Amino acid sequence: MKEIIIDSDFDISEVTSKINAIMSKWSIRLLDINGPDWAIYTYEMDLKYMIHFNVDFKDLEVRIKLEDLKLNVIHHIESLRDETTYRDNLINSVFFD
Repeated sequence: MKEIIIDSDFDISEVTSKINAIMSKWSIRLLDINGPDWAIYTYEMDLKYMIHFNVDFKDLEVRIKLEDLKLNVIHHIESLRDETTYRDNLINSVFFD
């Protein structure tokens, strides 16, 4: 498993490109978005990448950036027209503690 840590000053386009490149690989099946931790699994459900966003969910600007990033990546996944999918739990009250 590869771990990628991204700070709050991330560039949406750069991170979108990085995640889209990973999601385009034939072996990737699922992007599980769970707050600051975005897990990418293979078809065998092996964890391939863990992307951790080291951000403050109380910061509205950061949440907007994460939402934009999420929408960009979801749009890409849906354009793949294969079995690649996602699960979305970006914003949840537990991340605000």
